[in-house]
Amino acid sequence: MATALPLQRHQLACLSDAGWQRQLALPWDGEARECLDHWAARRFPLVVTTQPPGPDGSIALGLPAPGRWARRRLALRVAREDILYFDAFPPALLAQPLMPTGSKAAWGRLCEALQACGVAARIYGSHGWQLITGLDHLRSGSDADLCIGVAGPRQADAVAACLLAFPKAQPRLDGELLFANGAAVAWREWSAWRAGRGKAVMVKRLAGAALAQAPFWPATEPAAEPVQEPMP
Repeated sequence: MATALPLQRHQLACLSDAGWQRQLALPWDGEARECLDHWAARRFPLVVTTQPPGPDGSIALGLPAPGRWARRRLALRVAREDILYFDAFPPALLAQPLMPTGSKAAWGRLCEALQACGVAARIYGSHGWQLITGLDHLRSGSDADLCIGVAGPRQADAVAACLLAFPKAQPRLDGELLFANGAAVAWREWSAWRAGRGKAVMVKRLAGAALAQAPFWPATEPAAEPVQEPMP
């Protein structure tokens, strides 16, 4: 069973055999069951979603199905003891082969710039799921969704500057800056808010989202150091 560490946005959860059996025993419709059978047979992960209050302490997880299952969004409630371990989406650099031919080099430069900022960028959304499953999650024009952990506003500003410098061609960059206290902000909203274009910014947490005007990040920000990422 996975240890009882705090959950995080965009965290992956891998179920035990018993956990999958309990999920497959539920009354799913035929299409959902086929998809879940496929997921369980290959031990694909699920993703931690917004956590609505629940009396049983279970964890809300999601399965974004690829095209063959009509891109359905399956919602599951899983007991923590049925989660074998937690994991993370792949490093952003591994998505370079999925990028359009004309954007591969720019993607590589973006990943290098983010590494120099001292952050580990992860690719989630359709690109991330296609890397994990090898199935048809991507569509023409799919955004590239990045989740990037940042230590504080100084590092968040540096990361946002790197993302803004990415060429305005496919794919469109989307995603979130994740602070250590669990707060997350869409990087485009962060950039606009820090530039004074808006009095408040939408801060997302696992329990929900709310507008914030005051600092919502941890009080201290350690110095950033470059990180190393695996080659695609």
